[in-house]
Amino acid sequence: MTDKPARDDFWRSGRSAQLALLFLGVWLNAADTLVTATVMPSVAREIGGFAYFGWATAVFLLGAITAGASSGALSVRVGLRGAMVWAGVAYSIGCALSALSPGIGLFLLARLAQGLGAGWIVGLVFVAVSQVFPAGQWARAMAATTSVWGVAILVGPTLGGLFANAGPHGWRGVFWFFAAQGVVFSIAAAKLLPRGAARDAKAVLPWRQLLMLAAGVMALASAGLIGAPPVALGLTAGGLALLVWMIRLDSAAPAALLPRQTRDLRTAAGVGYLTILLLEGATASWGVYGAAMIQGIYGVDPLIAGYAIGGMAVGWTIAALSVGHLPLRWHSLFIRIGSSCVVLGLSAVALTMGRAPLLAVVAAAALMGVGFGLAWSFMGGRIMGSLPEAERGLGAGAIPTVQMIGAAVGSAGASALGDLLGLAHGVDRAAALRAGPLLFSAFLPVAAAGWIAANRLARLAPSGAG
Repeated sequence: MTDKPARDDFWRSGRSAQLALLFLGVWLNAADTLVTATVMPSVAREIGGFAYFGWATAVFLLGAITAGASSGALSVRVGLRGAMVWAGVAYSIGCALSALSPGIGLFLLARLAQGLGAGWIVGLVFVAVSQVFPAGQWARAMAATTSVWGVAILVGPTLGGLFANAGPHGWRGVFWFFAAQGVVFSIAAAKLLPRGAARDAKAVLPWRQLLMLAAGVMALASAGLIGAPPVALGLTAGGLALLVWMIRLDSAAPAALLPRQTRDLRTAAGVGYLTILLLEGATASWGVYGAAMIQGIYGVDPLIAGYAIGGMAVGWTIAALSVGHLPLRWHSLFIRIGSSCVVLGLSAVALTMGRAPLLAVVAAAALMGVGFGLAWSFMGGRIMGSLPEAERGLGAGAIPTVQMIGAAVGSAGASALGDLLGLAHGVDRAAALRAGPLLFSAFLPVAAAGWIAANRLARLAPSGAG
């Protein structure tokens, strides 16, 4: 193949409106958790539930991972356009229920519905990349859509703060605002996506695997909220066991949730998913404890700590946009460089936390983000390009799902380890200085395993996804 398709821009190819639709889809998923975290104190003051802060995120994650895993199968059953429209409707309903909630019970159910809608949306965004854009534009489209996370990091907390400060009921407005965006997404999907017929309207969704996945994710999410280390470790081990069992069951099931190559580490799909799982799991500790440690050690307020954490997403965005246009011959090199940056960045976080100025810690975290940005779209393109066309939708939808599973596993492990290191009851300066280097260093072997897998992926013969 030539390099020309990779250089072709979305405007000349007439796909800029479709790309904007995918931007909106990623925004709905990326901004949701950030905005909700900002308004949760206001939610709890009005309807109760200070003890359920963590569960508001956990049930959203449960819905997002379960729905994301089924997004490929859903697109096969009802078609990409129909699946996108209904995903936006589900998300809007969840947001509306959140806005109307009189108590924490309904609010948590609404967050589950939001997670389902957001998970379907982001999974279908990746499916759309594989179906709407030619192979030569996959890497560039993935780089462009994932760059929305950087925007969400910068805008999300500020947006949530504006609504939270708009009065005692202001937090309800933010959910109505996102419900309206979900409606816009559904209408735009109906108008902009091609009227493709369902490839198999009688396809059976893999309910057994989805139930096992949901149980495993719930165990992992619960582990991060349990203060007793033995229980948290048990839930983490149980959640991992359920996920492994689900993958083994899926490989032989008539209705598959994941591509058949997922378990085969000799293939780009198998080793690519493993790379994403390991690198995401290794860096999840930063998302769990980074802000608390920065506040404890450097004495900054929560908003500044939140933006410091966001340095990773900003690094990801800048790097992804810088290399997404590169032709096929560069992809293997940047998969290697990117995975190396993730390992070096995590090592630097462990070395600088509490021992260097805050700017050095932020730079170390940004290096992790740069690593993901350099490699992410090329890893995704290689995974999709290695799959047969019949499984490409499943494979594309599985990419963000594996990413979220890796984050859930890593978060559960970080929370359990943090409890063992004495962080269960608060992260003051003394505790952060004592536990920080140990906590982040503990995940370096996982990052190193991800680096090995990434180099294996880089050595595999590239396909046509330029």
